[in-house]
Amino acid sequence: MSDTRRRVKVYTLNEDRQWDDRGTGHVSSTYVERLKGMSLLVRAESDGSLLLESKINPNTAYQKQQDTLIVWSEAENYDLALSFQEKAGCDEIWEKICQVQGKDPSVEVTQDLIESEEEHIEEMPETSPLIDLPSCELNKLEEIADLVTSVLSSPIRREKLALALENEGYIKKLLQLFQVCENLENTEGLHHLYEIIRGILFLNKATLFEVMFSDECIMDVVGCLEYDPSLAQPKRHREFLTKTAKFKEVIPITDSELRQKIHQTYRVQYIQDIILPTPSVFEENFLSTLTSFIFFNKVEIVSMLQEDEKFLSEVFAQLTDEATDDDKRCELVNFFKEFCAFSQTLQPQNRDAFFKTLAKLGILPALEIVMGMDDLQVRSAATDIFSYLVEFSPSMVREFVMQEAQQSDDDILLINVVIEQMICDTDPELGGAVQLMGLLRTLIDPENMLATANKTEKSEFLNFFYNHCMHVLTAPLLANTSEDKCEKDAVVGSTKSNTICPDNYQTAQLLALILELLTFCVEHHTYHIKNYIMNKDLLRRVLVLMNSKHTFLALCALRFMRRIIGLKDEFYNRYITKGNLFEPVINALLDNGTRYNLLNSAVIELFEFIRVEDIKSLIAHIVENFYNALESIEYVQTFKGLKTKYEQEKDRQNQKLNSVPSILRSNRFRRDARALEEDEEMWFNEDEEEEGEAVVPPVEKSKPEDDFPDSYEKFMETKKGICSISSHCHRIYAVQDM
Repeated sequence: MSDTRRRVKVYTLNEDRQWDDRGTGHVSSTYVERLKGMSLLVRAESDGSLLLESKINPNTAYQKQQDTLIVWSEAENYDLALSFQEKAGCDEIWEKICQVQGKDPSVEVTQDLIESEEEHIEEMPETSPLIDLPSCELNKLEEIADLVTSVLSSPIRREKLALALENEGYIKKLLQLFQVCENLENTEGLHHLYEIIRGILFLNKATLFEVMFSDECIMDVVGCLEYDPSLAQPKRHREFLTKTAKFKEVIPITDSELRQKIHQTYRVQYIQDIILPTPSVFEENFLSTLTSFIFFNKVEIVSMLQEDEKFLSEVFAQLTDEATDDDKRCELVNFFKEFCAFSQTLQPQNRDAFFKTLAKLGILPALEIVMGMDDLQVRSAATDIFSYLVEFSPSMVREFVMQEAQQSDDDILLINVVIEQMICDTDPELGGAVQLMGLLRTLIDPENMLATANKTEKSEFLNFFYNHCMHVLTAPLLANTSEDKCEKDAVVGSTKSNTICPDNYQTAQLLALILELLTFCVEHHTYHIKNYIMNKDLLRRVLVLMNSKHTFLALCALRFMRRIIGLKDEFYNRYITKGNLFEPVINALLDNGTRYNLLNSAVIELFEFIRVEDIKSLIAHIVENFYNALESIEYVQTFKGLKTKYEQEKDRQNQKLNSVPSILRSNRFRRDARALEEDEEMWFNEDEEEEGEAVVPPVEKSKPEDDFPDSYEKFMETKKGICSISSHCHRIYAVQDM
């Protein structure tokens, strides 16, 4: 059997229960005639002398630890350990031991341990300095690279290697060798240095990062990482960092420490994002400390800038100064974008102080200016800054725009500027518009609005939004569904003429976004959106889009109607039936024919909801006006179910009517239908807000009778009339009984 040599250290446990280093050598497993069995032999690296000769006893408990340690007891109070430089060598010797003892090599202990042996073995990694660094010389680079690579799989060995590197000032010596190798064009040595520096980064130790990322060392570290052995030619990262990447100071930074911290953070971020390869699943946690290093650097930068009030004041002054040229303003906006991005690393309390500082200095008026600029890059950066502010405090933004409305025209209000940017997005996919729509939804979401004892933000802001902004938001929708924009055309499969809108894809995308926002309003704003829909006859205009050639837009229109019906509000129901607004939906269903698609399913679900929820006014309207067109649809039972519900309700009404005395069925005692409609119109024209959305003054405990409304007298007269009828009926029944 051929010998397999591996570099190891031999340790023995002394009387003080400390591990003594007996020397470094190469191990082999071979048959020793004198010992009559397979044995472990270790010969010294220096002179070849025998450091260890140990027979593999079939009954001895061997234990493998940390992938590179084999520990066992030869006799009472005589414990031995082999520490391998490479995992492969440890695995091979372990297989030999298991082969002799007839064990599976996957086990970590070959025999049951007695308690004392277990204690000895557990002490091994804690009490011994296992890492012996080779001398830092050119001819040792391969050995150093193998050592660094071999420890990465063992957390304890990583710790010990990091400690050795730190104590011996080893990193600076390695970087000196890098300069020598580069001067000598020693490619093999440079490849080894790449593996060494990459491995040291994966040790994940902040104390080593402090050395590696210092001004003195960082560019040499980057240089080592240029020589990836897998690349045909080295990368030129240092050239990029020193010549291509330009550090721009929008306002001169006088603090040298701050400037150095900014440079360091940029370079370390470059190492993490650009130079180092994407870590494998097994390496993901190796760079957690590097991420933390960057994180805390950013925190420090934000704190130092925030404390420099003179610097920030100067930045804001130039940003809002009309004399500032566009290029300079672009640089200032990009600075604030990065500044806000860095602020996300702050703790909540510090982030709160940061944004309050920006608000105090005037970030929102400044954004209003730059969001209206023609430069797409500037507008994009301004949108990102605005998103940070909205995410941090929607109330702060709402308060600003409401104060602004008292002094400015609607056209230049910040929210209207945002809406106009959404409408005018030139991106075919409307990426910017989608982002802005999300911000608008956050701003108009009642869930994040405050209610205090002396004011209700929800009521105040929604009044402001519907009075000053809603017309801007709905303008594209109303413009694209107006009669002069659309044409009447007969559609195949339909019994009625449909309105066809000439909408291109980008317009359709925009209208879909607006409808999504309006649908959100229907769900969350109740009173305000209800008034707006009915005053503008908005649902009729939306349903024009049911005939769009873009199915997603037709579905958005249908979803808008579905949300309205889902509220089961009789005011909405009367508005729908009075306006015959089911007609475009039913036409779309009929035009879709027998195609089983999303549009078909969505329309069927709408009618099924009406049937299941038994919305009587809508059921009656649908059956009385459209059942003839729908009765042929038999692949679902929805429409037959609607007819059944309608007939059942009709029967109930007839039975109820028959049970009431004829005098009560007289038309004399029915209110005129037109009077009911007039009452509804009066309700919608009133400026009062519904319960929950208005601040109602407390009612006085007592009022003189003169202050009661005139309708009270009418109510009393009606009540008297009903009482007299009841009395009259009672007398009739009494006479009949007699």
